[in-house]
Amino acid sequence: MSTTATPTVDQVVGMADLKVSASPSDRIITYALGSCLGVVIYDASAGVGGMLHVMMPESEIDPRKAEANPYMFVDTGIPQLFRQCYALGAKKERIEVRVAGGAYQGGDENSDRFQIGKRNFIALRKLLWKNGVMIKASDVGGIQRSRTMALAMGTGDVTVKCNGVETAL
Repeated sequence: MSTTATPTVDQVVGMADLKVSASPSDRIITYALGSCLGVVIYDASAGVGGMLHVMMPESEIDPRKAEANPYMFVDTGIPQLFRQCYALGAKKERIEVRVAGGAYQGGDENSDRFQIGKRNFIALRKLLWKNGVMIKASDVGGIQRSRTMALAMGTGDVTVKCNGVETAL
């Protein structure tokens, strides 16, 4: 009896986008994380996970945009990510969080006038901390680094690729 591997199905997360899955054959992936954050949550017991590609820290800067697309902002996108994973069977106490992105835009931290990447990460940490959730691993910061982040649903493995080098997160 021959067995054939189930082909991997890529679920691509665009900017200000979110994808969740409970299918072990899925790979959730996002590209070009600069100052944006890629946030992955995964519940190994339920086999449920998701990814959010968030652009800005707080929705108060543009409530209309936040209403039209809550995935654009940390404070409105993160609750959506958790709710959608809960709907598929994830439990808060089992969820692991991994984060990538948040690069500086400019020569260094001091020349990054708006510090969007840094502010995104601070907003995320505050929101998670307030809700009793800790970040398991992160690859954030750096100067104008573009990262690709992927979650393999079958294993929960998260990888980050930057400058042609892929590492486990």
